[in-house]
Amino acid sequence: MKVFITGATGYVGSNVAMAYRRAGHEVWGLTRSEEKARMLARHEIRPVVGSMQAADRWRDAAAECAVLIHAAVDYQTDSFALDKQTVEFLLSLAKRGPQPKTLIYTSGVWVYGSTRGLLVDETTPLNPPRMVARRPATEQLVLDAGDVRGLVIRPGCVYGYQGGLTGTWFSGAVQEKSLSAVGDGTNRWTMVHADDLAEAYLRAGQSGRHGEVFNITDRSRWSVAEMLQAVARVTGYSGRIQFVPVAEAAKSMGDFAECLALDQHVDSRRAVNLLGWQPRHGGFVDDVETYFMSWKAAQ
Repeated sequence: MKVFITGATGYVGSNVAMAYRRAGHEVWGLTRSEEKARMLARHEIRPVVGSMQAADRWRDAAAECAVLIHAAVDYQTDSFALDKQTVEFLLSLAKRGPQPKTLIYTSGVWVYGSTRGLLVDETTPLNPPRMVARRPATEQLVLDAGDVRGLVIRPGCVYGYQGGLTGTWFSGAVQEKSLSAVGDGTNRWTMVHADDLAEAYLRAGQSGRHGEVFNITDRSRWSVAEMLQAVARVTGYSGRIQFVPVAEAAKSMGDFAECLALDQHVDSRRAVNLLGWQPRHGGFVDDVETYFMSWKAAQ
């Protein structure tokens, strides 16, 4: 089948695009630059050069696809306004090309807020911090869509390869000679490896399901402090690990600081039961040497 992915050269989108291609699907990927378009082509992904702000330029390519995946984020503008606008545009393509279409929206586990040690699942009422307060409304647009099979993926903190937030830890330890985290370090992030996340998108797109939310996390329960200690060990960092209070961090980071201090325990059994998905990676700490090696190679 034909698949269209926004953010196809981003951290999440690139891994999702390659998972679909490895499964034999014809994949179209939206990217901003000709240079990144060549990178997509090397991975057998058909590049579409454009942006979310100019959606008319990729309307025809997306309309011809059976699965539409929104994995792009633009931090240079009002991210959530553009996010909603892009979802509405993708929904407007419902009656064009292959039908019924599946639309997969990328959300995140931050919408649950701090769970304070309690295990939450997709039925738990949401309590999003300010930074992601508008995300649940966009989720609902997708879930309520009558003309497409709407699905929502809520990933944990993604790790592996060049890293996302974990990559900034490696960068801090190696390049900036500083290793720090927001909060006191006792909070636990819910995590997922990039390959496991991509597999979940693939299974969701092939499932034929509609109106479902899927948490996608591994089973690790390391605290932020334990993960930072693992980073210090593998990088040879011998300095002090700093823990910055949320109020202090917010002076430079804004609402992002509150998200970094969340303490979460998130259940992914719905994906296991309905999609047959299983995380294959044990956790960030378990194979931190490999993730550091990969991060260094990506620099």
